[in-house]
Amino acid sequence: MNNFYDTHKYAIDRFIDQALEEDIEGGDHSSNACFEDNLKREAVLKVKDDCVIAGITMAQKIFHRLDPSLNLNRLCKEGDIMEAGAVAFQVEGKAKSLLASERLVLNCMQRMSGIASLSHQLSQKIKHTKCKILDTRKTTPGFRYPEKWAVTIGGGYNHRMGLFDAIMIKDNHIDFCGGLPQALEKTKAYLTENALEIPVIVEVRNEIEIDQAMGFPWIKRILLDNMSPEILKVNIGKIDGKFETEASGNIGGDNLVSYAETGVDYVSMGALTYAAIPVDLSLKAV
Repeated sequence: MNNFYDTHKYAIDRFIDQALEEDIEGGDHSSNACFEDNLKREAVLKVKDDCVIAGITMAQKIFHRLDPSLNLNRLCKEGDIMEAGAVAFQVEGKAKSLLASERLVLNCMQRMSGIASLSHQLSQKIKHTKCKILDTRKTTPGFRYPEKWAVTIGGGYNHRMGLFDAIMIKDNHIDFCGGLPQALEKTKAYLTENALEIPVIVEVRNEIEIDQAMGFPWIKRILLDNMSPEILKVNIGKIDGKFETEASGNIGGDNLVSYAETGVDYVSMGALTYAAIPVDLSLKAV
């Protein structure tokens, strides 16, 4: 469905290793007490809420990272709409390995499926417009990559992954530099000195800053912050397609459509990752 894992393999594998170490550390004494090393069993992933399923590939990577002999059989695809009572996959192999990885698999898939479900719900609301929904950096520390992966599975899009892959000149940058032109002039010099080719996004708060930003044709996107749909629409007309446009600030499911219908290219919503409700899933022995 998407190549998120291939693009971010190193970061995701590192997360899995750290999460398994955090949970298992010196050993799973519960399973060690109950099972012989070679005892094999089968389990299924049961879906207990209607949802957009996400994290099956993550589950497979977790199982294989812990024990390459575990075998997962997918019964659906990433992003499928699932009804409560459905089974997402079967997995078989050593009982010790299944139970040692169970909690991490569920933690990831429950949260990822919640985010994917919200991303899908909001994306569907504005599918009649050209607007795309972006996530933000308002993610759970250490869990950013799975959360952003889930956004894309649900139909949303990723903003920058971190501070390293784009420049975003925000209000504090502008104020600390003494103004928007000063911040952008310093940014251009920095890019040149360091031979960097990364996108530059600048946040504007009013018409004066819009005019100032438009004087720097090399920037990629103008982010219009905390504007009503009515004011946003006027300013989108002023920018007139010369730059990509993004709206942010106090945008939620109740007013998303009115923002998307202004003609803005992107709407960024931190709620995609921090307000999604985890989906109830369980791994059950069969």
